[in-house]
Amino acid sequence: MDTKLQNLLDFNIEQLEEAVKAMGQPKFRTKQLWEWLYKGADFSDMTNLPESFRMSLAEKYRAGRLKIKAKLCSKVDDTIKYLFDLGDGNLVESVLMKYKYGYSACVSTQVGCKMGCTFCASTKAGFVRNLSSGEILGQIVSMNADMNIRIGHVVLMGIGEPLDNYDNVLDFLRKAQNEKGLGISYRNISLSTCGLAEKVIQLSEEKLPITLSISLHSPFDSQRSEMMPVNRKYPLDKLLDACNIYTLSTGRRITYEYALIEGVNDTKEHAARLISLLKGKLCHVNLIPVNKVEGTGYEKASKKNIAAFQEMLEKGGVNATVRRTLGQDIEAACGQLRRAANENKI
Repeated sequence: MDTKLQNLLDFNIEQLEEAVKAMGQPKFRTKQLWEWLYKGADFSDMTNLPESFRMSLAEKYRAGRLKIKAKLCSKVDDTIKYLFDLGDGNLVESVLMKYKYGYSACVSTQVGCKMGCTFCASTKAGFVRNLSSGEILGQIVSMNADMNIRIGHVVLMGIGEPLDNYDNVLDFLRKAQNEKGLGISYRNISLSTCGLAEKVIQLSEEKLPITLSISLHSPFDSQRSEMMPVNRKYPLDKLLDACNIYTLSTGRRITYEYALIEGVNDTKEHAARLISLLKGKLCHVNLIPVNKVEGTGYEKASKKNIAAFQEMLEKGGVNATVRRTLGQDIEAACGQLRRAANENKI
C-alpha cells in the first residue's frame, strides 16, 4: 500500500465528483465508485468501471480498505479483534462485537494516545499520529467486507482520544451517517472521551444526536489526576460543567464510564461521592470490570464489590448498569494487540 497516494475514503461526495471529473469521466461514475469504496472493494474488483479508469485510479489513489495484520476470534463469544496495517508502518486495533440487535464495532481514532491514563494499554506504546476520517471509516469498511456483514453501531473507544483528533472525527461522523455511505444513524454512534472539557463544549455546539461517554473512573480529583493526567488540566468541576452544557445543548443523556479496580476505586466512599456528583443529572453510569493490563498492577474488582457498588448507586438515585464483558480470551480491550506487535510478540 502506497501511503503517498490519497485515500478516497477521505473524500466527501462532492470531492469525489471533482476527482472523477478531473479524470475525464462522466458524472455517473462518481456514484459507482462511491458505492464500491463503501463496500471495501479494491480497484480491480470494480467491474462496472472501465479498465483504463481503474488503472488511472490505482496510479493516483488508494481505495481505503485496510490490510489485516492479525485477526483474533473469541472462542467464548462472537467477538473478533482486528489489527490493521495502515501501510506506513503503523498499526491500529478494532473490535467487532455481535449482539442480538446486530453488529457493533469499536474503532480507533489515533495511532497511540497522548493521554497517559494509567489503566489503559493504548497509551503504553506512545502517540504517533492522528487517523484521517478515511482511516477511521476504513476500519468499518474493512470489517464489513471481511465478514460480509453490515455494522450498524459504532463506538469511538479504540486506540486514541477522539476529541484530540476533533476535525477528522467530526468528518468521520458525518460520513458514517450518510445514507449513501455507511448509513449508520447518529443515535447508534457513541464517542468516548477522557474529559477534554473545551472539546466537549465545542462538540455540544454541533448538536449531533450521538451518545457522549465520559471516562470518569474516580469521583475524587486527587485520585483521578493520578489515574488520568487530563484531570490536572480539566478537573471534575470543569468537566462536569462542560457536561451540563452538553446536555442542555443537545438534550442527550451522557454515559459516565467507570472502570472498577479492586481496592482502588470500588469502595463505599467512592460510590457515595459519585452519587453526590451525578444525582439529578441526565446521565447513566456504565460500570466496567477493569481489563488487566500488564505493568499496571490493577486487578478487576470482585463480583461482590461490583454488585454492591451498583446497588449503592441505584439506591442513591443514579442509574447504573454493569457492562457485559466480551472477548476476554482474546484481550479485546484496545491497545494490547498493537503493543504485542510492536514488541514483536505476534
